[in-house]
Formats: sequence, structure tokens, C-alpha cells
Amino acid sequence: RLYWEKKCKKLNQLHIESREMKLAVFAHCAVDTITLNGTNYEQIGGSACYCGITARQFKFDVDLYTKFGPNFPKQYFTENKINFGNSESQNDTTKFAISITGADRTLKLEHECDPIDYTSVSADGHLVSPIYHEITNDTLKEIKKDSNFLFVDPQGFLRQKDSQNNIVLENTDIDLSGVNAIKVNPEEAQHIVNGTHDEMMLALQKKGVEHVILTNKTEVSLLVKDKVYSISLPNKQVHDTTGIGDIFCSTFCCTMLKEKDFLWALCFAGGAAQAALESKNLGLQKIPKKGTVQTNASYFYNLVKFRDL
Repeated sequence: RLYWEKKCKKLNQLHIESREMKLAVFAHCAVDTITLNGTNYEQIGGSACYCGITARQFKFDVDLYTKFGPNFPKQYFTENKINFGNSESQNDTTKFAISITGADRTLKLEHECDPIDYTSVSADGHLVSPIYHEITNDTLKEIKKDSNFLFVDPQGFLRQKDSQNNIVLENTDIDLSGVNAIKVNPEEAQHIVNGTHDEMMLALQKKGVEHVILTNKTEVSLLVKDKVYSISLPNKQVHDTTGIGDIFCSTFCCTMLKEKDFLWALCFAGGAAQAALESKNLGLQKIPKKGTVQTNASYFYNLVKFRDL
């Protein structure tokens, strides 16, 4: 507890003394129809929004590399002081129909916007979290050349659509060399590597990833070198799960860049996900404030389990 209080004091002091740090986010915006308990809700979202606004909660400057159409309220980025550069398209914003039942959800692609144009950027960290094909393997290769710390959520590299436009996952041989951190769930991992949960984390590590995060609903594991660190989110009633993974990824990334401490980053990321779920809010309204995240992180820090692998 004393160690944690010292860390909190140190982090708060860093926020006062240090320069603004910058996160470059590569992902599409989305305009989603979320069906929850039989009711439809129109929401703006996509990894671009969830990751970018979460990073702003941690006082990061955000350069957003995305594409959105005339039907997207770009003033949302202006109001949140997010730089979005040459992101406007004549093509409508990527759109999903999302049906949520408990912790499970199904997606149907209703529209796809243009691919993201790569622009070299100087930033403390790069977060790549495509939602559907907006980032090519060549673009990822270019991002790696500029990145000091690269976090990848590979979901958009794995997604394909069937004849009914339902989203399914397919195997991919994504190049993970030069990736500092990755977040996958078991189903996603199985389309990149093979084996049990532990074997898949090791296989991802052997592909070049330094920090391998496996999220299995409420169970979160992090492999670093030869140890697995684990936390469990309290098993409470789940509401809208859209964007929870993006909030987790952005929080982990920002905390790692600020503190260079993976255990601290794991607890903060878990704390952010838990706070978002507990808010019972829909869409972007669930992105938590930093103070709430820090309170939850303190809880998780005292309950981290670890084992050799």
C-alpha cells in the first residue's frame, strides 16, 4: 500500500512537471447501431474515438490518423482537442450493426470508409487498432519505422465478412516483429498462432512481441519475459461492451509511456476497463475519468497474481 501511494504521488508530480506526451492513433472512426436488450442506439465510435479520447483523459496530445465521411460529427474531435489532419472523406464513415448479449457481441459491416493514408509522425507512442481493413501490411511496416513504442490490437487485420456481411475472423500471418505490446482475446490469438492460452502467448512472444496481453472476458493476463501477471475484473453485470478493449489498450499504452512500468500499466488498464463497465453508459460516454481509473488500479495492484511460464 505504501509503495502504491508513493507511485501515485510520483505520477501526479510527473503530470505537473513533465512535457505533454504525444500518442499517434491509427484506426477508423465508426457510426454504429448498437442493439442492447432489444433497443437500437445510434452511436459514434470506432477505435479512433475510444483510444483518442481515453488518451486525452491522461493528458496526452493525440494525433489521429483515420478516415470519416460527411455523416461524422468532426467537431467532437475539435472539442476534445484531438488533431485529425487530412481525415475527411467523401465516402461515408465505416458503419457496423452491433448486437450485444451479455459479454458477447456480433458485428455486421454496413459500410466501409477509405483506407488510412500513412503520414510520418513523431510521437512518444503509436497505437494501431484497425476495425476493418483500413490499415494495410505495408502501412504497418511504415508505422514501425517511426515508432519508439508500438501497441497493436490486431482485430481489424483478422476480420472478414461473409455473404451476409457478418464479421468473422480468419487466419492471418501478420508481421509482429518490432511490436512492443499486443492485446488479443483467445479467439483472435487462435487466428495468428496455435495452442493453449499459455502456448499462444509464448508463440506471440516468439514472433517479436515484448508485452503479450491475453484478455478472456474478465480474466486478463500479461506475459513479460518468462512470467505471466494476471488480474480478474470483478464479475458484475455487463452492459455495453463496445470500446472496452480500446479503452484498455489506450490506457495501457499511455501508462507505459509515462511510467515505463508494465505492472503499473496492467493495473491501470484493468482499472479503466472496469470503470467503463461499471458506468453502465453507452458508447463514448463510458470512457472513465483518470481519478476513477486510479482508484480501481490501486485495487488491482494489491491482487495481481504472477507465475513462471
